[in-house]
Order: sequence, then structure tokens, then C-alpha cells
Amino acid sequence: MALHIVLVEPEIPANTGNISRTCAATGTHLHLVRPLGFRTDDATLKRAGLDYWHAVHIEYHDSFDEVQQKYPNGRFFYATTKAKNRYSDFEFQDGDFLVFGKETKGLPPELIAANPETCMKMPMSGDVRSLNLSNSAAIIVYEALRQLNFPGLD
Repeated sequence: MALHIVLVEPEIPANTGNISRTCAATGTHLHLVRPLGFRTDDATLKRAGLDYWHAVHIEYHDSFDEVQQKYPNGRFFYATTKAKNRYSDFEFQDGDFLVFGKETKGLPPELIAANPETCMKMPMSGDVRSLNLSNSAAIIVYEALRQLNFPGLD
């Protein structure tokens, strides 16, 4: 098994590129939910210097519902600034899904409202609206991996 990062309608290719590198380095599976704000064809990836894209287990989905239907037994955790719980309040398990929204709007409000107990936030000062998407994803996936004792990693 492995952890999963789900990006719901990511808009900025550099963020997805950084997250894909984190996934390649950690064995985390990456799920991209369309529409994407960029192309992922070979020429675009090579131009962006993503020479490790082949090392990423990646799946494309047409909706977040499709992800949930494909993984009906998955445990989903939603990263949002609107959560009451911190990401460090959760006990992660192998196979968990860490879900992140688009850079400009975050996750859809209805998804947050339907899952308040599994929404998680990053603690930060009130001077900043949010952290960069790729930073947030890396912090949370490494916390989950730390809890799991970094399985398969040196």
C-alpha cells in the first residue's frame, strides 16, 4: 500500500511538479482531478524539467466523486484553512488519501461541509491566508510518513 495525495483541479504547474517530486521521493501515489490548469504531455513535462515524472504513480480522474468511487474503503482527509483540527491531530494509516484543493479557491465548500471531522489545517499566524500548496502537501505527507515510521524509505 501507499499514501495518496489528491489534487482537486490544480492550477499551477510548478506546484504540481513539486508535489510530484515529493510523491516520487516517498512512494506516494498522486491523483489529479480534472480540469487541470496545465498540460501534462511529454513535451510540456520535459520543458518543465520533470524528468522524474516516470517515477510517480499517477492517476487522472474526471471528478473527485470518481476517486471516492474507485476507492470506496479509502480514508480521506481534507486540507483546508477552514478546519478546526490540525493535521497533527490525526493518526494516519497506510493507504490514506490526503486531499488538497486548487490554489485560488481551495476545496469546494460542499466537500468541506460534508466532512468536518476529517478536515485538517496547518497552524499559522493570522498574517498569512495560507501556505503554498506544494509546501502544505509535503508537510502533511511527511507527517503521515513519520507516523508510519517512513516505510520503505532510507
